Amino acid sequence: MREGTAALLRLDERIEVVGLAADGAEAISLAERRAPDVALLDLGMPRVNGIEACAILRERFPGIEVMILTASEREEDLYAALRVGAAGYLLKDMPPGELVEAVLQAGRGEPRIAPSMASRMLAELETDDPDGSDDPLAVLTEREREVLSLLADGLRNREIAERLVISEPTVKTHVRHVLEKLRFRNRAEAAAFAARHMR
Repeated sequence: MREGTAALLRLDERIEVVGLAADGAEAISLAERRAPDVALLDLGMPRVNGIEACAILRERFPGIEVMILTASEREEDLYAALRVGAAGYLLKDMPPGELVEAVLQAGRGEPRIAPSMASRMLAELETDDPDGSDDPLAVLTEREREVLSLLADGLRNREIAERLVISEPTVKTHVRHVLEKLRFRNRAEAAAFAARHMR
């Protein structure tokens, strides 16, 4: 699986595969030496599993975007990955072309969650209306809605700042308020939610 995935990614000239790891500990060591833009991890790796490796990578090397590639469709695994900072959660049965695009998206700082998992997550979030109203976005200011909409489009803080003609620190503040008000753990959850409710 590892070799096959690497061979697939190497077919795209926009991607350079800088290393393969047999387990989580080796993945962390490789990341330290090679400093990749994106790390693609399996959940069930020996020694250090995917969730643990993701947490360590995000803490030590925040510039590396971590994507989980797994056969697990358990919601608890998805939420565990998002909680430790994963930029995406992909299933191994996804079409090859979509995997390539997901890795490229991660390199641009855009979250990606397998559609089947995202729909379950959204269904769960919809049952937990933050303010008890019919509009789950009612708790947000107009500016916060604008920021959330641009998050759903995959824009980074700098790009949002340029689009709205505000400072990047101000964008960070708005993003933090959105996450707090809607009770999301990270940008990936917020972007997935916005893609459903603001289209």
